[in-house]
Amino acid sequence: MAVASSLSDTQGIVALAAAAVAVLALIGCLWALIGLRRLRASQRVVIGADGQRDLVGHAAELQQAFQELREYVGDAAERLEQRLGAVELALQGAISHSALVRYDAYNELSGRQSVSIALLDGTRSGVVLSCIHHREQARVYAKQVQGGQSELELSPEEAEAVRLALSAPAAEKVREHSL
Repeated sequence: MAVASSLSDTQGIVALAAAAVAVLALIGCLWALIGLRRLRASQRVVIGADGQRDLVGHAAELQQAFQELREYVGDAAERLEQRLGAVELALQGAISHSALVRYDAYNELSGRQSVSIALLDGTRSGVVLSCIHHREQARVYAKQVQGGQSELELSPEEAEAVRLALSAPAAEKVREHSL
């Protein structure tokens, strides 16, 4: 009973309150310890297991790595842009427009064996080849084309081949023609 009466007086109440505060402080310390362990585990994921770096140092290293990566990507993009420009320039000289016109040059019913072929690049320049077939002979003519215009007068079939090469879709670039 002496214990019960000592708890009801002022000193007992203060002792009970101090014990309650101590228990709450102990619970708070345990909660903070658990939070600290979680924080350290998270830090280990970010800065590694050795723990020698701090977060500010790690952030600075990440910033430096991103800057180096940005510079590398910028340099690579610039090199690719230069290479793409060189390829586009080279492709302008490649044959990109072509057409073939078949016809019977001498109205001999020879099966339209004569042909005119236009082979032009991206600047509408190139050559028109004409192969004229006759019973006993065949002749080949070549005429240069610059900017869609020939330096020599084109035959109607050659002019048609150039026109088809520069304007028609690929499926329509072979054409039978009669004189």
